[in-house]
Amino acid sequence: MDFSTTVILAGLIVALLWLFSVKNRRKYHLPPGPYALPLVGNLPQLDKDAPFKTFLKFSETYGPVITVYLGWQRTVVLVGYDAVKEALVDHADDFTGRGPLPFLMKVTSGYGLAISNGERWLQLRRFTLTTLRDFGMGRKGMEQWIQEESQHLRDRVKTLKAKPFDPSFLLSLSVSNVICCLVFGQRFKYEDEKFLSLLQIITNTLKFASSPWGQVRGGPNPT
Repeated sequence: MDFSTTVILAGLIVALLWLFSVKNRRKYHLPPGPYALPLVGNLPQLDKDAPFKTFLKFSETYGPVITVYLGWQRTVVLVGYDAVKEALVDHADDFTGRGPLPFLMKVTSGYGLAISNGERWLQLRRFTLTTLRDFGMGRKGMEQWIQEESQHLRDRVKTLKAKPFDPSFLLSLSVSNVICCLVFGQRFKYEDEKFLSLLQIITNTLKFASSPWGQVRGGPNPT
C-alpha cells in the first residue's frame, strides 16, 4: 500500500469517527459544546494544569451546561453556582451517581462508598452510618475526642512561633486522628512514623487517582 492510499484511508477513518460523534450528539439530545476531534476529543483544548479555566471559557459560548469529550469519554460539565445548585440540590436524586474511575474500579471491583452507585450505594451508606454510630459517631464521646485533638493541634501551631506555614498537613493529621479515635479507640502522635507513612500512602493514592494517568489507567469495568 503506497503512501497516498494510506493517507486517504486515514482521512476516511477520521471523517467517519467525526460523523459518528456528531450523530451521537444529536441522537442523545446532548447540551451544546465545542466540536471534538476523533479519538482525543477536546483534550487538546484543555488547560492541563487547570481544566476548569477552559470550561469557564467554553461556557461563555455554549452556556452553563456543556458537553465535552475527554478522549472517548462523553462528559456533561456544569459551570456556575446556579447550574450546580439546580443539579445537585433541586434534582439531587437524579445526580447521586459517580463517574467510573478505571483505577478505583479495578481496585475496588465497583464496591465501596466512594465508587459505588444506585442501590448498592444506598445499602453501603446505611451500613456505614449504622456502623459509625456504633463506634460513637455523633455521641458525646466524639466531641471530647475533637476537643482533645484541637488542643494538640494548637500546641503544634504554637511551636511554629507565628511563622508562615501550610496548614493542610497539620489539619490532615488532626482530622485523621479523630477518625483513628473513632475506629481504633486511640490517637497517634504527630511524629509517629507508621501514622505518617499511612497518611502518605493515602495522599499518593488520591493524587494518582485524580491525575490524568489515573483517570485512564486500569482494566475494563466490572460487570
